[in-house]
Amino acid sequence: MMKDRGIQRAIRLDAQAFKDRDPACASHSWALLYLKGYHSLQSYRIAHALWNQGRTVLALALQSRISEVFAVDIHPAARIGEGILLDHGTGLVIGETAVVGNWVSLMQGVTLGGTGKQTGDRHPKIGQGALIGAGATILGNIVVGVGAMIAAGSLVLKDVPPHSMAVGNPARIAGYLEHEDPSLTMKHDARKDYFEHVAVSSTERRANGDNDI
Repeated sequence: MMKDRGIQRAIRLDAQAFKDRDPACASHSWALLYLKGYHSLQSYRIAHALWNQGRTVLALALQSRISEVFAVDIHPAARIGEGILLDHGTGLVIGETAVVGNWVSLMQGVTLGGTGKQTGDRHPKIGQGALIGAGATILGNIVVGVGAMIAAGSLVLKDVPPHSMAVGNPARIAGYLEHEDPSLTMKHDARKDYFEHVAVSSTERRANGDNDI
C-alpha cells in the first residue's frame, strides 16, 4: 500500500464517496473505523494487487477471509474503479471477470455473476456513475451503461443503455434519467410515470409475444 499510488488514491476517493453519498457516514473517519463496505473494498484492493503480481494463492486466501469477516465476496481478479460506494456491503458478490467503473454505487445484496459453467469473459461490465440497487442481480457478459440505474431487486440479463433505468424481473427499460449520475444523487425512487410506462409497455409486449427487456 505504501508503494502503490493507485491504491493510495483509491483509498482517499472511496472514503470521499462514503462521506458524500451515505447519510449514515458523518465523517471520513467513520468510513475508516466503522463501515465494513469500506473495509471490504480496501481489502479487495490489496488482494487485487497481489493477484496482479502473480501471488494468486495469497490473493484467494485474502478473498476467502474478506468473505468470512465482511460477508462480501469479490474475486481478486475483478477490476473495480475508484470513488466506489459499497453501501452496507452484506451479500455483495462480484465475479472474476467483472468490471466496475469509477464513481459507481452498489447497495447490499448485489450480484455481478455469470450464467453457467463457461470460462473466459463471463461477468457484467458496469459503466461509470451507475447506481445498482439493493438485491439486484446482473448476470453474464453484458454492459450496464454509463450513468444507468438498476432498481432494487431487478434481474438484468441484457445490456442496459447509458442513463437509463432498468426495473423488474426480468428487467425492462422503464425510462431515461435526465439528472446527473444516479450514483452521486443516490435517488432510488422511480417516478410514478416510470411505473406507468412499464405497465403499458408490459401489456403491449405480452400482446406481441415479446417478454425480453
